[in-house]
Amino acid sequence: MVGTWPGRFLARRLERLVDEPRPGAPRRITDDQVDEVIVKTLERRPGNQDNHWSTRSTARETGLSQMAVSRVWWAFGLKPHLVTPGSCRLIRCSWKRS
Repeated sequence: MVGTWPGRFLARRLERLVDEPRPGAPRRITDDQVDEVIVKTLERRPGNQDNHWSTRSTARETGLSQMAVSRVWWAFGLKPHLVTPGSCRLIRCSWKRS
């Protein structure tokens, strides 16, 4: 795999050096759903008497699976059990994939 890039570069120059589509199923979670999980986690309090969001409560609120919420939290380094709601502010940035 590593040895194929010089040939691709010589054949088609820079436009061929971009990553090729990867195998596997396409993403089923949209960027909007990921954004919803992040916003709920950082900006809102859970509806029940809990002090912080759990993967189960977030999954119930967003309609995603508990594992999907866990993966989003892991990908963005979110640990809601370590912070109190409202103690951190969400900084809006363009993280969405293009």
